[in-house]
Amino acid sequence: MAIVGAGYTGLWTAYYLAKADPTLRIVVLEAETAGFGASGRNGGWCSALFPVSSKRLAALPGSNRESAIAMHRAMQATVNEIGLVTAAEGIDCDYHKGGTIVLARTPAQLARARAEVAEAREWGPGDLRFLEPDEVAQHVRANHVLGATFTPHCAAIHPGRLVRGLAEVVERLGVVVHERTTVTAIEPGRATTSYGVVRAEVVVRATEGFTARLPGYRRTIAPVYSLMVATEPLDVADWARIGLAGRPTFSDHRHLIIYGQRTADGRIAFGGRGAPYHFGSRITPSFDARPRVFAALRRTLRDLFGGLEEVRFTHAWGGPLGVPRDWCASVGLDRGTGLGWAGGYVGDGVSTANLAGRTLTDLVLGRHSELVRLPWVGHRSPVWEPEPLRWLGINAGLRTMTAADAEERVTGRNSRLARLMSPLLGH
Repeated sequence: MAIVGAGYTGLWTAYYLAKADPTLRIVVLEAETAGFGASGRNGGWCSALFPVSSKRLAALPGSNRESAIAMHRAMQATVNEIGLVTAAEGIDCDYHKGGTIVLARTPAQLARARAEVAEAREWGPGDLRFLEPDEVAQHVRANHVLGATFTPHCAAIHPGRLVRGLAEVVERLGVVVHERTTVTAIEPGRATTSYGVVRAEVVVRATEGFTARLPGYRRTIAPVYSLMVATEPLDVADWARIGLAGRPTFSDHRHLIIYGQRTADGRIAFGGRGAPYHFGSRITPSFDARPRVFAALRRTLRDLFGGLEEVRFTHAWGGPLGVPRDWCASVGLDRGTGLGWAGGYVGDGVSTANLAGRTLTDLVLGRHSELVRLPWVGHRSPVWEPEPLRWLGINAGLRTMTAADAEERVTGRNSRLARLMSPLLGH
């Protein structure tokens, strides 16, 4: 079989298939190098987050409350699965399961935090806890904290080490990984590359943010950029002031997403949205760097934690993630054509890609497992609007989320702008 894309999705699929049936001939085709895309550039959150809510999952055709809860539990189990596999295979990716803490720093954010905890209890495993300010301080000491939510179901990882380590493991298992091999078309039974045609009974598309480059898939996934910065290693006094001793990943309850972690070598790696979507779903290396966004991320991090004014930022990078029109990730295999796919993770792909790889393995091998009955299996998201509507809509959404946060800082109340956008963002 052929797998297009050597990121987490493609490599996890190759891994589980090779372990399940060592006689399979598996080839992974990658335009650049393994982990070149979001798999090697992300914020290192191996979390149980799924891009749409349980309520939205339960409303999918053929789904219900029980299957939505099963999806949530599967995501939680996946966090542990990645820890077990990386330990067993000797992949040193700095895996540390410290949970996630999401701060509430305005009255509007505080209301959202409490509402999320209530919703989590309504939808099954009530493992999302609300923390009062004194409890928050046991995990992290940030500015203007009114409360927080905490879940244990997240591990901090080094994303590049995970994806490169996984590539080495699958090659040891006999999988052939062809880097610098651009796939120019995917069709039933074949993947056309820059060097020739690879024929296979099953062809899996695992291209995430780069999907729009394939003929026939331009409107399937929108590449939206997320950017990151990292500090120099902080000293003991800095960490004594900030906390994060247990290495929880961290964020706050603003609308325009931010995310961070304390790395194993003592830095803060911090990222967020804010970079524009580019007309025609264009992707070029120049889009990876946006000085205005990098500066905003540095200001935001310094606003979160006092005393960072003199700390140097030594790294800045970015890249595209994949967003489907309904924000719902999916995985599936069309048995009639032999075409499989997985993706649309909206930035929550570190663990979701592992679940996709195990699910694709069961689909390819014809196993009737619990995984193939999860609500995202076989889901088909609608395509994005043609340009210029796609460009106008996505960038208007990004600007609206920025404006919503500003509105809440002034009014202290939940943003009306955000309520209007909420149905379009998977909530």
